[in-house]
Amino acid sequence: MMAQKIVTLITGGEKGLGLKTAQALSKQGQVIVIGALDTQKAKAAVEAMTKAGNEASYVALDVTNHAQVQAAEQYLEDKYGYLTILINNAGIVTDAMKPSQEIPLAALHQEFDVNFFGSVDVTQTMVPLLKKAEHAQIINLSSNMGSLGLATDPNFPFYNMTSLGYAASKAAINFETVSFSKDLKEFGIAVNSVNPGFTDTEFGGRNTNDPKPAGMQTPDEGAAQIIKMASQNPHPANATFTENAGELPW
Repeated sequence: MMAQKIVTLITGGEKGLGLKTAQALSKQGQVIVIGALDTQKAKAAVEAMTKAGNEASYVALDVTNHAQVQAAEQYLEDKYGYLTILINNAGIVTDAMKPSQEIPLAALHQEFDVNFFGSVDVTQTMVPLLKKAEHAQIINLSSNMGSLGLATDPNFPFYNMTSLGYAASKAAINFETVSFSKDLKEFGIAVNSVNPGFTDTEFGGRNTNDPKPAGMQTPDEGAAQIIKMASQNPHPANATFTENAGELPW
């Protein structure tokens, strides 16, 4: 019996770290499905991967739109019948460097809608497909700013950086990881959090009109741990929070 192809869905996979991850996993022979907010960018990314001889496609996927989440699940069900890897990469930040007492509640709601509720909705919707895979895993993109242990450590490089909504939503992502890892363990589905780090991407603050780097590392470095995790199938770890340098405190 032939082994299943590794089918990987990456939310927000049309740009930044999501795109870097998609490109690298595509080169490994994984079947890539980009869940995209910007379908024009996704189309260009898919064309490049298919031109290189790899299988890739995209679906319109705003993680805050449940109808689109359901449509993405139906697409995967119809085309493959299962999902091997779910990478919850889509995320936003709207409140960087604003004092906590000045952040509008609307900004907090927006960050949680995308970063946490959107991730949970996608995960819940895709679980039936993940259960149909020979082996499956979920990778949640978190942040070291979501670590309560680091946030209370004066030696943490971002100790004085206030970003209440973003940091809190990433802490919630970590609890999502822990919760789903317990629920899905019996099905052999690994669930882990990854901190990509402050990376020189549009998300990290990169201005395409300014050549000055916006992050502390390159996109290749930022995507490295995500790619490493997604390259191990079945994945031996479960309920971990890691970065390139190793494990992080929750």
